[in-house]
Amino acid sequence: MPADGPPSPRTPRELADLLDTLQKNVGRVFLGKPDVVRFAAVALLADGHLLLDDVPGVGKTLLAKALARSLACKFNRIQFTPDLLPGDLLGVTIYRSQTGEFIFQPGPVFAEIVLADEINRATPRTQSALLEAMQERQVTVDGNTRPLGPPFLVVATQNPHEFEGTYPLPESQLDRFLLRVKVGYPDRAAERAILTQHRAGEPVEHLEPVLQPADVMALQAHVRTVRVDPSIADYVLDLIGGTRTHPELALGASTRAALAMYRAVQAFAVTAGRDFVVPDDVKALAEPVLAHRLVTRSWAAGGHPDAGPIVREIVAKLKVPT
Repeated sequence: MPADGPPSPRTPRELADLLDTLQKNVGRVFLGKPDVVRFAAVALLADGHLLLDDVPGVGKTLLAKALARSLACKFNRIQFTPDLLPGDLLGVTIYRSQTGEFIFQPGPVFAEIVLADEINRATPRTQSALLEAMQERQVTVDGNTRPLGPPFLVVATQNPHEFEGTYPLPESQLDRFLLRVKVGYPDRAAERAILTQHRAGEPVEHLEPVLQPADVMALQAHVRTVRVDPSIADYVLDLIGGTRTHPELALGASTRAALAMYRAVQAFAVTAGRDFVVPDDVKALAEPVLAHRLVTRSWAAGGHPDAGPIVREIVAKLKVPT
């Protein structure tokens, strides 16, 4: 259930313990990828949304379910398919002949944690139905606007664009995701542990919630107090400006991307146990926050190169504040 009223005050030590408990709980079943778990925590703390992008079978859905089960929040999973309609996500208004009234039947997007599984298998029309929900934390159906959350987190998974049956996400949709994270394959030791762990069934089904909605809101409020020195803010703006002038980019980072980077580095600092941002936070998040928002010139011409290498090149050329 949504939390009532503002989050209760917590000490920095209590907040750090909450965050540590959350990451450890997710890491119990999502093995061998602590950095990916940390990025998921950053998206939650920064009040953003998370896009998990990789080939099938590497644990994208498992991570989303583990995060959701670690929070005592309402959770809905939506399996995106080509025949999914916007009304299937948002809900519909139905007429009840017994009472002569029109009643709104909420769709699965009315939850605090929403898993949009294989989001790029739905048509662009259905994908775009999430835009208002993700940006404004509200849904408008038949002229009536209904709020979502707090908290409200969309965790989406997608397969590479070249896989059959996928539709590329439009730029406006990608821009709503705070982070895009590539999961990757686990190392040999982690994969061996996964084989052993799954002998008795699906371990994520046995995860218990460790955070309440009020805990999440308290952590999000704490993130907004993290200090960002003016030199760090200028460093972020230099990075954003570099994407707008790079000759290989047809579309640079937007102002929304700059705000996303600002929020993300604050959250990343909290996951490191700090109440201030350092340049390494910006370096660590440059690619996950920006690469999916950029359009390369070869992409515009019909190719599919990733903008990650360009972002890393821009970061390498920037003067680091001292």
